[in-house]
Amino acid sequence: MSDHKKGLYSRDGGKGKRVRSGRNAGHQGRKGDVEKRERSSNRRYGPSRPRYREERMERRNNEPDLPEGIDIKDLDPLVLQDLQVLAMDNADAVAKHMITAIDLLEDDPKLALRHARAAKERAGRVGVAREVNGIVAYRAGEWKEALAELRAARRISGGPGMLAVMADCERGLGRPEKAIELGRSEEARLLDQDSHRELAIVVAGARLDMDQAESAVVTLERLDPQESDASESGVRLNYAYADALLQAGRVDDARRWFEVVLQADALETTDAASRLAALDEGHSSNAAE
Repeated sequence: MSDHKKGLYSRDGGKGKRVRSGRNAGHQGRKGDVEKRERSSNRRYGPSRPRYREERMERRNNEPDLPEGIDIKDLDPLVLQDLQVLAMDNADAVAKHMITAIDLLEDDPKLALRHARAAKERAGRVGVAREVNGIVAYRAGEWKEALAELRAARRISGGPGMLAVMADCERGLGRPEKAIELGRSEEARLLDQDSHRELAIVVAGARLDMDQAESAVVTLERLDPQESDASESGVRLNYAYADALLQAGRVDDARRWFEVVLQADALETTDAASRLAALDEGHSSNAAE
């Protein structure tokens, strides 16, 4: 399996789409609060509720079919460890639905979301299952569902969770001010460097949503963009910085930073080349006039 896909299955992350438990951040949730919520939830949704078993069987009968040949060992060992709280057959099915969901993300996000939901329905109290559902819903553009699932994952597992994704969901729901609030939260201080950069990029985007281009520039400058930084998160940071500079009317500075990105972006993960071409075309048009 490629490193890219392994990163998607791993708590330790990869390619900006991490499946990671907050416990790795060294921060535990409030166990008593979680237990109280679970007891309350059980009264409404648990096995004693009328038709619970019938509805569960109906949901499982409506699950999407799993392809042949899935190896659950493709999942990170820590994720598999989390699934050990489930019955063996159920854990196996959850793992396979999670793997299939990630595999389908690029080609068929709607079907990927059906698999992620199936995993969540089978393992609703397992934080990583809720997290995967949230990430896949986010990629499918289901902002409200993604936000709810990622919040649930944080309640179960603790830690800063997927703050950048949650903040971007707030933007998708038309609430950029909420995204900015997440950027100022105590949990944001617990993020590693790459996650902190991702959150700053989203917060800068929220500033742009609110027509606050200069504030977006300042947000990104706090992370000290470096021209020599060719890491994936560094390239993304520099690209966001170039875009914010352009939105703020600092065209020459923006062109320089787009050139920096173009030089470092060997895998062409950004559209820096087309952005530069557009700037050059605009410059030529203005000169002709």
